[in-house]
Amino acid sequence: MATFKHPSRKARLAKKKKQTKWAPFWTVPKIYGKGRRVHPGRHTAVKRSWRRTKIRA
Repeated sequence: MATFKHPSRKARLAKKKKQTKWAPFWTVPKIYGKGRRVHPGRHTAVKRSWRRTKIRA
């Protein structure tokens, strides 16, 4: 990808980057209760990896 990115493309990439992050840690006890230990990545709506799925930006 080019070094200089058009602002609209950069905004799209930034949005995709935010979507792949884990959910906040406090969502786990909020959903399951205090005793259950679950990975916060489960609550992320959109999961994407740079290896698996490419972005049409």
